[in-house]
Amino acid sequence: MFDIRKIQEQVIYEAVKRESDDETAKAIVYGNDGSAESQDNASWTKSAMRRLENKFDPETTKQIRMSCQCGYGMDEKLALVKNLIASSSSMEEFASSEKAKAAGLFYQDGVTYLQFQFCPCPMLADVDILETNTWCQCTTGYSKVLFEKAFGCEVDVELLKSIKMGDDVCLMTIIPHDRISTFCNEVIF
Repeated sequence: MFDIRKIQEQVIYEAVKRESDDETAKAIVYGNDGSAESQDNASWTKSAMRRLENKFDPETTKQIRMSCQCGYGMDEKLALVKNLIASSSSMEEFASSEKAKAAGLFYQDGVTYLQFQFCPCPMLADVDILETNTWCQCTTGYSKVLFEKAFGCEVDVELLKSIKMGDDVCLMTIIPHDRISTFCNEVIF
């Protein structure tokens, strides 16, 4: 059976270990005394992020969380995004079709946005509010991987709003670094 908690424990452990060592990774994921293993998901997400934020600077913390994306459902979403690209001649057209809008994409003032009307993270189902957006950086990492694969270039993704931080939606910008070759000579900076 799909156990998102175990998946998140493992990806956080591996991401922290890449930035530090095994002992630090275990302490972040399980707590110094291992007591975090018995916490429910809501308590664990909050306490693990506090431990992470207390150990690393904000930028390293963000990069660790962005690398924690689990890839769940990536193939299906990638197929959708590639289909949207193939049927578009510009970023505006890409993010303005009915399929794109249904997927949460929209284009405004030269910027592509991805928006969710609900929190897409199953780990946060029982969390009312988060103190920081650290946990949510996993979703920016997921979106970065998704759009980089689809666009074939580096992409910046920035979290602007988070439902679990008290906002009405989850909102991110999707900014490709290079021209998307499928679009007719459109240059994106």
